[in-house]
Amino acid sequence: MGGTRRIVTVAGIQMPAGPEVERNLERALGLAALAADRGARLLCFAECFAWPWFPVAADAAARRLAEPIPGPAVEALQDFAKRREVVVVVPVFEKAAETLYFNAAAVIDADGTLLGRYRKVHVPELPNYQEKFHFTPGDVGFPVFATRYARVGVQICWDNFFPEGSRILALKGAEIICAPTAASVPAGATKWERAIAANAQANGCFVLRVNRIGQEPRVGFYGRSFAVDPGGEFIAEPSGQSEGLVLADVDLNRTAEVREAWPFFRDRRPGLYGEMA
Repeated sequence: MGGTRRIVTVAGIQMPAGPEVERNLERALGLAALAADRGARLLCFAECFAWPWFPVAADAAARRLAEPIPGPAVEALQDFAKRREVVVVVPVFEKAAETLYFNAAAVIDADGTLLGRYRKVHVPELPNYQEKFHFTPGDVGFPVFATRYARVGVQICWDNFFPEGSRILALKGAEIICAPTAASVPAGATKWERAIAANAQANGCFVLRVNRIGQEPRVGFYGRSFAVDPGGEFIAEPSGQSEGLVLADVDLNRTAEVREAWPFFRDRRPGLYGEMA
């Protein structure tokens, strides 16, 4: 189709996390600067990007690491976003109250404004993922954030295997879904890729998956961050396990074009879906 194309460069920032949050944040800011230098206008980090992977065990001592939103990590990236005119998705370990903690992501606009937060809805309980001990399931629904460059939604890790969230985000106008993850089993990498590509295809939107990397005391993460287009095709192939950036040029016009060519939303029958609830 003709007309002006809306093209945005997105960056997934793949980095390891050591035991010190402040040092991790410093590392993240350096990589964010590199992404901005390379033209990225939407940046996303991995799940709980500046924290060691504390959910590996049910240890209440980890709660001392949690921060409010806004807190030190979000405020540092608000300042960065304003200076570099970039949108940033910041996955954090959020302390909402003395006994209320969430696996969350703050969304910051390109003028440094904190647009809001998403809180992970689907909280697993698996080996190395004692998340039900640490996190309350999300209570803010599935918000879509109208940023300077695109309408953005977030699905954190386990959420991506529950297609309802992505469908709601798409129906609310999301053009890009950011999917920060902390996946550690390389044998499962293909399952993640298929699930995320299927969500993109079924909903006609882009998805940027950003996974953790690095060997931590009891668990290691394999990376393989990637981006898929509204047809479910890779526009940035799964990366390796090294620190760095996954960059992709996102043509936002493709969202409307694919939805018109594949009119899944038109043919929905929501009146018959009540049994799901």
